[in-house]
Amino acid sequence: MKQLYNDFFGEFGGRYVAEVLRSPLDELESAFVDALSDEAFMREFHRLLASYVGRPTPLLHAENVTRDVGGAQIYIKLEGLAATGAHKINNALGQALLARRMGKPRIIAETGAGQHGVATAAVCAKLGLQCRVYMGEVDMRRQKPNVFWMEMYGAEVVPVTSGARTLKDAVNEAMRDWSANFADTHYLLGSALGPSPFPDMVREFQSVIGTEVVSQLSALGVRPTTLVTCVGGGSNAMGFFSPYIHETEPELIGVEAGGRGPAQGDHAARMNGLGTPGIVQGYRSLFLLDDDGQVMPTHSVSAGLDYPGVGPQLAHLGQTGRVRFERATDSEALEGLQYFARKEGVIFALESAHAGMVAIRRAKELTPDEAVVINMSGRGDKDLFITARELDAERWKEFLTREAASL
Repeated sequence: MKQLYNDFFGEFGGRYVAEVLRSPLDELESAFVDALSDEAFMREFHRLLASYVGRPTPLLHAENVTRDVGGAQIYIKLEGLAATGAHKINNALGQALLARRMGKPRIIAETGAGQHGVATAAVCAKLGLQCRVYMGEVDMRRQKPNVFWMEMYGAEVVPVTSGARTLKDAVNEAMRDWSANFADTHYLLGSALGPSPFPDMVREFQSVIGTEVVSQLSALGVRPTTLVTCVGGGSNAMGFFSPYIHETEPELIGVEAGGRGPAQGDHAARMNGLGTPGIVQGYRSLFLLDDDGQVMPTHSVSAGLDYPGVGPQLAHLGQTGRVRFERATDSEALEGLQYFARKEGVIFALESAHAGMVAIRRAKELTPDEAVVINMSGRGDKDLFITARELDAERWKEFLTREAASL
C-alpha cells in the first residue's frame, strides 16, 4: 500500500488513542489510501461536488473594498455559496462516500458552529446513511438555526452537557460513541486534527478549495501575494493553503480568535507562543493548557473558532514559519462582518470575518499590482442569533419577545 498519509508533521500529529480504536483507525487509513487511488471513487466524489455541492465556488474580485481600502487587489473565495453554506460539505461528502464504501451505515459527527453538523446531516440524507451529531449545549443555544436544519435533514442532534459544553466536549462524546460502535459506525470528524489519518484525510477532501483558487487566479492572470483565512481546528485553512504549503510563495496568514482580549479564558489563540505542546483527543499539537496540563477555557464570538487546539499540520507550518498567525478580536470580527456586507454585498460567517479584517490590514501594506485572497469559509446566516444580539439587541429582543408570545 502506497503511504499517502503522515503520522507526524514535525513533532506534531500521531495517533495517541486507546487500544480499542487502533483497529478502526488502521481500517480507516487503509480504506482512505485505497479510495484516493480508485478512479471510480474519485469520479463519484467530483461528480457530486459539481452537481450537489455546486462547485466550483466563485472567486470574487472585491472591487468596492479594494477601492475603499487602497493597496492590494482583494479577492474573496466564496465557499459560503457551496451547498449548506460553508466549506464543511467538501470533507463531509468525501468521508460519507468513504464510509459507504467501507460498509458503515451509521455516521456520527461533532460540531461547534453547526456547519459541519449541517453538512454531515445533508450528505447522510443524500447517501442514505444514519446520522447522529454531538453538539455542546452552549453551541446549540447560540446556533439554534443550524440545530433546526440538522434535524430537518433527519439527523439526531445530541446535546453535550459535560465540560464547557462546546466543541471540545462534543469531540469527546463522539470519540466515546465511536469506541463502542466502530463495527458499523464511521466518525466523520470535521476538522484537520485528531489521530492520523484524520488530518490528512480532511486536508485532501478540502484541497478542492485551493485547487480551484489556483485555477481561477491563473485564468485571471493574477499571481497572489497573500492568502488569508481563519483558523479554528484548521479544515478550511488546510484546504485553502494546500497547493502552496510546499512553496515559498505566496504568503500564508492564518487568523485566530482574539476574543475579548489576551487574558486567560478570553480568547482562543494557540500560536505565536500562546499554546503549549500537548496530547489531547488523540494527537499531539499546540493547545491552551494550564500549568497542570489541563485544557483551559476559551472564548470567541464565533462558535467555530473557540477550539483550544490547532491541527497538527498547521502547528508545524506555524513553527517552521510557512504560515504566519495573527489574531482578530470579537469587536473586529463584528466590524468586518458589517464592512463586507455594506461595501461588497457579502455576509461573512463570523469565523471568516476574522480573516477579512486581517486581510484588509495586510492589503493596506501592499501595492495595487499585488493581490490578497480571503477564504470566506462560510455565510453568516448561521450567526443570526449572535450578530443580531450583538449589533441590534433591543429590536432583536422585541422581535423574539413578540414571536414567543404568539406561540
